[in-house]
Amino acid sequence: MADVVTPAPRPSVPVLGGGTFPVRRIYCIGRNYADHVREMGGDPKAQPPVFFTKPADAVVPGGGDIPYPLATENLHYEAELVLALCSDGARVSVEGAENLIFGYAVGCDLTRRDRQKEAKDAGAPWDVAKAFDNSAPIGPITPKSAVDLSGARIRLAVNGETRQDAPLADMIWSPAEIIAALSERFALKAGDLVFTGTPEGVGPLAVGDTVLIRVDGLEDLSFAIT
Repeated sequence: MADVVTPAPRPSVPVLGGGTFPVRRIYCIGRNYADHVREMGGDPKAQPPVFFTKPADAVVPGGGDIPYPLATENLHYEAELVLALCSDGARVSVEGAENLIFGYAVGCDLTRRDRQKEAKDAGAPWDVAKAFDNSAPIGPITPKSAVDLSGARIRLAVNGETRQDAPLADMIWSPAEIIAALSERFALKAGDLVFTGTPEGVGPLAVGDTVLIRVDGLEDLSFAIT
């Protein structure tokens, strides 16, 4: 039977050195840097990991121009390390989780902060706050074998002014621990992206702002709000 609509192409992200990474799902962890948890009014060790998702077509490969989204007056940036998974896994051990990682990229979890506050106050899901169009800009993926992230820092600048700067080692849950915890809740698949949380220093973006995010050893991500 013929399709009644033309299917959209599957979103994909370029891979450093050649090829593309077709995206299946996007998983995100909230509150994974202690200082960011505190700036949002929480206790870093009070709760287990908090997960949410974005649709695959929220990715904006390479950044570029991103329209200011609908239904918000308080758009925030959140710089994040992104994991690209190349293997399937459910109930994976922390020790085995590294085997699922193909590579890493620089990403930004754009957030409608006003909609998130409404959701938190109402005990409602975060979809409207997190899962909107163009909410997951991401840089090229660097294969795991080509980078060493030990000692790496993540930095974000808006219009040339540094707003976020922290070592990846400040994560409350490591990439392997994130994958293991996710795999207790979802059957992870090759093609999944995992955003690993943001450090302190989140803040608003306005039309005309330019954003540059760097993780030592990875390709930069830059974009402008139009």
